[in-house]
Amino acid sequence: MSKQYSQLFGYTDGAQVLQIPVQETPIDVINQVCYSQVREQRSMTQLCMTILVPRTSVPKPAIVYYPGGGFTKSERDKFIEMRFALAKAGYVVAAAEYRVVPNQFPAPIIDGKAAIRYLRQHAEEFTINPQQIGVLGDSAGGYMAQMMTLAQDKEFEQGDHLNQSSTVQAGVSIYGISNLLNIGAGLNEKLQQVHQSPAVTEALLVNGAAFNTFAGASIQSDQTKALHASPMGHLQGEKPPLLLMHGSADQLVSPIQSQQLYEQLKAHQAPVEYIVVEKAAHGDDIWYQKPIIDTVCQWFRQHLAI
Repeated sequence: MSKQYSQLFGYTDGAQVLQIPVQETPIDVINQVCYSQVREQRSMTQLCMTILVPRTSVPKPAIVYYPGGGFTKSERDKFIEMRFALAKAGYVVAAAEYRVVPNQFPAPIIDGKAAIRYLRQHAEEFTINPQQIGVLGDSAGGYMAQMMTLAQDKEFEQGDHLNQSSTVQAGVSIYGISNLLNIGAGLNEKLQQVHQSPAVTEALLVNGAAFNTFAGASIQSDQTKALHASPMGHLQGEKPPLLLMHGSADQLVSPIQSQQLYEQLKAHQAPVEYIVVEKAAHGDDIWYQKPIIDTVCQWFRQHLAI
């Protein structure tokens, strides 16, 4: 290389020159997207999402991720490995927070559906194909994904953008909760006793905390109400495809949760698949490994075409 040429193009003698073909699409992160404002008597709760948008101009399928947190928190910026992999695969991925305890059912479900309607309302802004929206969640977020997939009750449609649909085209639940009445089924006696307490989070979600003249109530105190608050209470009618994944060693949310929902959906001839991950516990490192992420990405590719 001549000295004159090197100086003209900013090279120095002996520099290595890399020629890089463009093969990867940049991912834009849009944070603090307020999708809902919930008014209370003297306050306004703003619910936000973090959106990963592949930088292409064509409309893309979207996936809404609902984080787990035992119904006590919804930290939307977790599970980044899975969300980023889905964005790299070409999906717009929106991680949405939702109201948790001490808020009561159906507040989280109202929020989850509001997030879906928001994305449809703003589909052009975020380059989303509004006909192709899926949901994903882990643990309590898996419960949310199941409810978004299965529950179509009008009572859950509250807030803004009610002209938009909250129905989804596919769902994935990772060690999710399908029936609030038996989260500890099959686990040891001590864990099962925890779920009989009026202070356990599913009881607080459905019945509220003890206050004033209300002494609190266990989840079993009103089984009809608890079942209505559960995915297992919404089995009738046509359903979109749903993938259930659960660890065989889960000691927090019983694997029976996914097994019973799978069996009931199969009995109703709904499109459902069930994967048991051997030796996986609740939220342990196995769930962040490439084979798990690849399985979820491949499943969405089958049901939400890019």
